[in-house]
Amino acid sequence: MTPPQRQRRAPREQPKPPSAPPGARKQKNPERLFVVAGPDGGERDGDLDLVTLIVARADPPPSATPEQSALLRLCSTPLSVAELSAYLNLPFSMMTVLLTDMLTAGLVTARNPIVRQSVADRSILEAVMHGLQRL
Repeated sequence: MTPPQRQRRAPREQPKPPSAPPGARKQKNPERLFVVAGPDGGERDGDLDLVTLIVARADPPPSATPEQSALLRLCSTPLSVAELSAYLNLPFSMMTVLLTDMLTAGLVTARNPIVRQSVADRSILEAVMHGLQRL
């Protein structure tokens, strides 16, 4: 018994959209990052890196910006700065500015991730090996 043969479909003709004038293309709003960061956004220096874990300490206050409210909602469990940057579609530099503001206000806490030892302690491995041999 032979398997059924699939028929390939011919591609459909897609109607072309009318061409827009060269200056009428949709452009990104360059002021948006300035508005999010505030007037002194580039002058802050935080000790945050991509793997720093952020945890919310409080609910969003009424005076919080939309980005800060979204960060506080996302950070109910620990998330890294890289994850937050991806979820909110903001560059890392903007995330450090927002998070530094929130750290100084006491809305979030930052902690370094727990680094595990790359090699287990030899005495623990020997104790496990001897325990298995006794079984």
